[in-house]
Amino acid sequence: MRFEDLPTPSYVVDEALLEKNLQILNGVMERTGCKIILAQKAFSMTTLYPLIGKYLSGTTASGLYEAKLGYEHMGKENHVFAPAYREDEIDEVISLCDHIIFNSFSQLEKFKDKALKAGRKVGLRINPECSTQVGHEIYDPCAVGSRFGVTIENFRPEELDGVSGLHFHTLCQQNSDDLETTLHAVEEKFGPWLSQMEWINFGGGHHITREDYDIPRLEACIKTMQDKYGLEVYLEPGEAIALNAGYLITTVLDLHQNGMEIAILDTSATCHMPDVLEMPYRPPLLGSGEAGEKPYTYRLGGQTCLTGDIIGDYSFDQPLKSGDRLVFGDMAIYTMVKNTTFNGMPLPAIAVQDKDGDCRIVQQFSYEDFRMRLA
Repeated sequence: MRFEDLPTPSYVVDEALLEKNLQILNGVMERTGCKIILAQKAFSMTTLYPLIGKYLSGTTASGLYEAKLGYEHMGKENHVFAPAYREDEIDEVISLCDHIIFNSFSQLEKFKDKALKAGRKVGLRINPECSTQVGHEIYDPCAVGSRFGVTIENFRPEELDGVSGLHFHTLCQQNSDDLETTLHAVEEKFGPWLSQMEWINFGGGHHITREDYDIPRLEACIKTMQDKYGLEVYLEPGEAIALNAGYLITTVLDLHQNGMEIAILDTSATCHMPDVLEMPYRPPLLGSGEAGEKPYTYRLGGQTCLTGDIIGDYSFDQPLKSGDRLVFGDMAIYTMVKNTTFNGMPLPAIAVQDKDGDCRIVQQFSYEDFRMRLA
């Protein structure tokens, strides 16, 4: 099957582009000795875990189900962090994961002994209170009132017995200059306790595979923690693994007019690309331009009854017509993992495109998938 033969809507992940990202990440690991693991919250397409496992050190999870996914399908290092763990799940979580990272001293006190008895490495998430984001508070773990990590005001060094590592996560789609700024804050606030640790986890949000990303600065940050404190360094990016490696193919169903030209697609922002509304951002669309840039401008919207189910305004060289296929880019990350069947919208098929350009569908969904979620 070729790309143009796939049904719509379909997510398509390009193996060659994915592997290109993995090679970049693996290069950082080889040059510095750090370990990079996949944050499954951004991309958890297990069909491609064997390929990812060839290059990365393992996976990280946000709870029991992701922990099971990484354990069963990657089978390498398996880390977990959650704002709080359930008592009826913690034993299984510990059985699946190598690193158990706690969000508070109360959670540490409650479950640390179980983790240590099982031979697991215990970590504590810290909050350096160093916001480097502008305008995206929903994705800023250092925002005022954040539920993530222990601040220095609430830090209790006398209770660090058994803790072998510290974890922080402050970034979202950012460059290494923001990591450098964050590390200065970490050292300023938590520096006295770094030397007694064995490892440090820089969290995610590192856009390492983006073209303008400053990799030498990242590697300098890693080396600083290694040389100054003798720490093993972990990074757990999600987006960087599959950045720009996926597409969402959709079809124009109808054209509408209300003060401007509107095209209704067989996909949905709210169901299939929710970060368009949450972030918000304007996804790239192959062959299009900004509104007004090309002769024909359309507002692209979904089939749902949500008024705001709008993907964005795009312009084209030729008028759109029913049956035209449109291809959105950068659709591998935070799409499949966040999609919904709101309003009875079918879930897109999932396909892989190999290095020869051949496509295979690895998952298709039906009415039963919608019905079973609401039984």
